[in-house]
Amino acid sequence: MLIALGDKAPRVADTAWVAPNATLAGSVVIEDGASIWYGAVLRADNEPITIGRRSNVQDNCAFHVDKGKPVLLGEGVSVGHGAVIHGATIGDHVLVGMGAIIMNGAVIGDESLIAAGALISEGVEIPPRSLVAGVPGKVRRELTDDEVATLHHNAEIYEEHRELHRKGAEVI
Repeated sequence: MLIALGDKAPRVADTAWVAPNATLAGSVVIEDGASIWYGAVLRADNEPITIGRRSNVQDNCAFHVDKGKPVLLGEGVSVGHGAVIHGATIGDHVLVGMGAIIMNGAVIGDESLIAAGALISEGVEIPPRSLVAGVPGKVRRELTDDEVATLHHNAEIYEEHRELHRKGAEVI
């Protein structure tokens, strides 16, 4: 469902896919090849939400903004089921695990992995290639090259899923 808020309306690239029961409200931009999955809610009341090329926002995620705190998701990012992104910046080729929460002003460096259930507190900056876990989330170590390759591969898998649903899904 696409909802305009005043003069702010969602924009979805032709090659992107949004599930029929996902909700995009306000100034939401979905770039080429991105996918927004079932039950996800992206609500841009007073700042924009931008979902980068080939990124995927999986089932039941919630994205929201505060004044001065937009959401920017980089390219090739995977946001796991039920994660919450609130006024944060996520770099390229990041995997945000299922149920993770990333708060206002947090910045996640490129090619990082935020573990399932982690809580990234307000204003925290995570360096590139970090493995972050815990409540509150802490950098545990640097990712290996093989682990970084897995982050890229996960996004590629969701590109395949996107095409299956974009071309063949039918509400019955």
